Amino acid sequence: MSKKLLLKDAHIEGIRYFDVYRKQGGYEAVEKALKMTPEAVVEEVKTSGLRGRGGAGFPTGMKWSFLAKPEGVPRYLVVNADESEPGTFKDRYLMEFIPHLLIEGMIISSFALGANTSYIYIRGEYSWIPDILEEAIDEAKKNGFLGKNILGTGYDLEIYVQRGAGAYICGEETALLESLEGKRGNPRLKPPFPAVKGLWACPTVVNNVETIAAVVPIINITGAEYAKIGVGRSTGTKLISACGNINKPGVYEIDMTITVEEFIYSDEYCGGIPNGKKLKACIPGGSSVPILPANLLLKTINGEPRYMNYESLADGGFATGTMMGSGGFEVLDEDQCIVEHTMTLSRFYAHESCGQCTPCREGTPWMYKILKKIESGEGTSADIDLLWDVQRKIEGNTICPLGDAAAWPVAAAIRHFRDEFEWHINNPECLTRNYGLANYADPIPVAAKTE
Repeated sequence: MSKKLLLKDAHIEGIRYFDVYRKQGGYEAVEKALKMTPEAVVEEVKTSGLRGRGGAGFPTGMKWSFLAKPEGVPRYLVVNADESEPGTFKDRYLMEFIPHLLIEGMIISSFALGANTSYIYIRGEYSWIPDILEEAIDEAKKNGFLGKNILGTGYDLEIYVQRGAGAYICGEETALLESLEGKRGNPRLKPPFPAVKGLWACPTVVNNVETIAAVVPIINITGAEYAKIGVGRSTGTKLISACGNINKPGVYEIDMTITVEEFIYSDEYCGGIPNGKKLKACIPGGSSVPILPANLLLKTINGEPRYMNYESLADGGFATGTMMGSGGFEVLDEDQCIVEHTMTLSRFYAHESCGQCTPCREGTPWMYKILKKIESGEGTSADIDLLWDVQRKIEGNTICPLGDAAAWPVAAAIRHFRDEFEWHINNPECLTRNYGLANYADPIPVAAKTE
């Protein structure tokens, strides 16, 4: 059974309230951290090997160390709670059921960064969660863990919750900062990076909910002990949002040493695929990461077991691998249509593009239109090549990663499931639009399906 650090008390009734959380050892990490120097806290996070849990996987301690510290200029910590990546809902679970874990992590992180004002920017669709967070903030303040002179240490901190308006683009950190400042959520050109000029042109660190929550166990058990959990550079535990065609959807905490096969089929986690269906494909890191067919999902191109960690999922690059991403694990069984699924994702990204960059503004609607044409039985073989060409001209040519997020799913779908696209074109009369599993359910030769 995987070690639990973030969800170990999730089952306890009333854990969302201060008194219950405190009885379980809550805020002990704050008491410990405030007796350390800010630099020592940053070093603990560096030692832990904690990587950003929002999708990029950048080392958190290193990101913190980049924060500029000009004299007389305030610094800010902004928590990215705009969890709008389709298939991802782990941060929602943390905020809804264990909000004090996030607040405690924010106090420690803000202290380490020298921030006296911090923000939680939460997506508009999570309409009920800001009230939960604000209640937790009030409880922490009444008990001396927020406000002026916290625990008599002379450290001051205020935390505010800002509701977004439901834009996917505001999950990108600079667009989030623009929105937090009251402007339209358009991504900024970089450099300068937020660590130098972020919120109101002041040094700012933006981290996601799970990342900041993970700071609490790091301080409690030390960074060195945290680094012993997991494997290689995939240290600590990771929350996975499991959904799709599985028997037990939900949020799971893993230590990144288990195989993908165990995660899907073991009773401890997803419990297998309903109704005896076979695995066709999976998107393991949220909608923006490359989809993999069953054979490449369970084993690498070299025939080794694929593990639930950053390095193993990325093994083979985009040709035969994928990404851990945000941990939105979406399983597709034998009845699912890859073309329709890809079209749905493209429709989402076309809708959510801010329109600032021409390749994304023009290219994402074109991808959706082409996919819709193929899915409806009106496509031609030339449309597949056109679709490939459009996604290729979007990737890497936009200010923010939304263009990449829109292009990668399309590229991977064509790369691994091109014959399903061709089948849609050659069989327009089939109303079920289900290509079947002849090539995908069991291990298949990969060479012909890679670039």
